[in-house]
Parts: sequence; C-alpha cells; structure tokens
Amino acid sequence: MPVFTRRKLVTTATAVMLAAGALVASQPGASAWTGTPLGGKWWTGTYPGAEWQRADAAAEGFDPAKLAEIAAAAQADGSNCLVVIRHGRLVGEWYWNGANAGSAQEVFSVTKSVTSTLVGIAQSRRKLDIDDKAAKYIPAWAGTPAAQVTVKNLLSNNSGRHWDMATDYGALPTAADRTALGASLPQDHRPGDVWTYNNAAIQTLDDVLSKSTGVEPADYAEKNLLAPIGMRDTHLTKDPSGNTNMFFGMQSTCEDLARFGHLFLNDGRWNHRQIVPRHWVGQATGKPSQPITSSYGYLWWLNHLGAVADPLVPMTREDSANAPRERMVPNAPADMYWAIGFGGQTVQVDPGSDTVVVRLGPPSLTNKNWPETSARVVTEALVRR
Repeated sequence: MPVFTRRKLVTTATAVMLAAGALVASQPGASAWTGTPLGGKWWTGTYPGAEWQRADAAAEGFDPAKLAEIAAAAQADGSNCLVVIRHGRLVGEWYWNGANAGSAQEVFSVTKSVTSTLVGIAQSRRKLDIDDKAAKYIPAWAGTPAAQVTVKNLLSNNSGRHWDMATDYGALPTAADRTALGASLPQDHRPGDVWTYNNAAIQTLDDVLSKSTGVEPADYAEKNLLAPIGMRDTHLTKDPSGNTNMFFGMQSTCEDLARFGHLFLNDGRWNHRQIVPRHWVGQATGKPSQPITSSYGYLWWLNHLGAVADPLVPMTREDSANAPRERMVPNAPADMYWAIGFGGQTVQVDPGSDTVVVRLGPPSLTNKNWPETSARVVTEALVRR
C-alpha cells in the first residue's frame, strides 16, 4: 500500500499488516500482430509466448550502464526482482535473495489493479455496469445511506464508506470473513464527497463480482485474465471463509506482472484477442476517476498534475482545493501510471516509451520510493526513443 507525502512516496507503517511497436518476432515463443484499432491508426504489437522474447538493452534504446546502476539500487533496497520490458521484449532482468523467474510472492495492493480489471471485463460482458448501485449486489446496503454508493465509487475510492486505521489495517486483514466485514461498516460520508484509500470498501467488490458473474472472482480471474495472457505463476487468494481477496492477497512474479503491464500498454489486447476493452484501459488509467485527487484512476495510480493523495489521510474537496498542484513523480511523463503495493511492489506502464517496469521485494518498511526509482528507467536509462 503506497503512501504519498507531497511528492514523495513512502512506506506505510501499517499497510496490510503484513497486508511503432516492434518487428515480427524472430525467436521461438513470441508472436506479433498488426491491425487497425479504433481510430484507424496502425498499431503493431509483440507478445511473449510461453516465455518472454529477450532483446539487447542497447539495441532497444537503453544505456546498459544506467540500467545496471538502477538494478544495483534495487538490490541495495532488498529487492527480489527487477524486470524491464520494451516493445514487447524483455531487455533487463535481475533476481536476488534466492528468487528466480518462477518465484511467486505476495504483491499486496497491486491486487487492486487486477480487481479493477476484472470489473472492466465483467462490464464488457454486460454482467454489470459501473454506474450500478452497489446495493444491487450487496443487499444489506439497500434502504440505508449506502444505497447511493455505485460500483464506480468503490473503484474510485470515493464511496464514503467507513474508514479508520485500526479497521482497515488491523481488523480487516485478520478477519475470517473480510467481505462481510467490509459490507457491515457504516456509511461515513455521501458518495463523492471524500476520497479515502479504503481497503474495506474495495473488498466489497468481491460481492459485486461474484453476484454479477455467478463465479468466484479468483476463478473468474483465472479464466478471463490470467490464463489468456500466460500468467501461469499467478493466483488470487481467498480469506478463511472462501471469499476472494480484492484489496491484497495476489501471489505473482516479476515476469507475470510484466505481462499484466504489457496488456495495458497495448490497450487491453493480447495477440488477436481483446482481453480488456480498449476504452476501459483509458478510463482506468488515462484520467482521474473523480475530481478530488488527480493521482487516482480506477484502482491505479496516475501521474497527472493536481492534488496528490495520501492513502493514510482522507481528502475532502476543500483539502483538494488547497493542496499543491504536483505529480507523484514530477519529472516523469504525465501519462505514466502504476499498480503499487506495500513494500515497493511496482508495475509501471509508460505508453510514450512503450515500456513496462516491474519490481518486487519483501514487505519492508524501509524500501525507497519505488515509483520515483522505477521511473528512472524511462527518465534516465532510456536514451533513444
């Protein structure tokens, strides 16, 4: 779980409580597709097969010495792995602490961005609409102040659902039934009035997805997202009552998460198949999901100029109006975005340079500012675009 204090990203002391594209591929296991997406612009995509196709970093525009410097910083920070993808090819990979390409680990709030993606897939199949009242899927909210909360509010973190530190980072991660706990909390504010990084509210998307699709979200993810793009070492976990964990809990690897980032980099397309709707990628990552903070889409972190949120401090409209106008990473591209989890778990997507960067590490309270560090791959190491 990330914490932003003005322009700096710092570790949350209480987070989770533990909680022109590329040429046709020339190596086995990779594939390429050329087509005309919406808008009539020609687009070329290169995708991994069972394995990522490797490419020389210098040939793909990087300064190898600078990449090595960034990797050394990652190692010094206790990282388990660092992977850099450009134009659909793996151009840099490093593993430490006994990890390897198949080493899956807890990725904490990176899970949230996958949860958002499952909602987008379900909407594209007309299982739900994010403008639906969440009470349609959470009957206990009907006839209460929570009846006005929409699915979009839950995705945007402006639902107004109850939040306090002890509940969100203590009672919730240790609850036997996390979904029931999230649904049972009171409504603190009118939807849309306050932005709060609310794990308990996000967990209720378990009810939304399971009721709308008729499938447990962990199984829905496997069939509709993970398996189709080859994330074979990844799975969503469940709480003791069998509910899928929505706000944390996913187990994954650097290479698998690079696939997830590459899917979004290519507007939700994988080879000849549209896994995630192109317009959903734009809605989730291309603009703020609400007017209070510029740094949040649909469970993704953004680099747009405006009021940057702090996950441990609720932000009102008045707070937003008085906040400095800044970006999460000031010198990074405005359209860069991230899935971020406690301990510096990072999936960085930069559409302008066609790159994905993934860093995973232990749940450390002393990790460095990883969005700023991972952004260096684009702002310092990439010397030819």
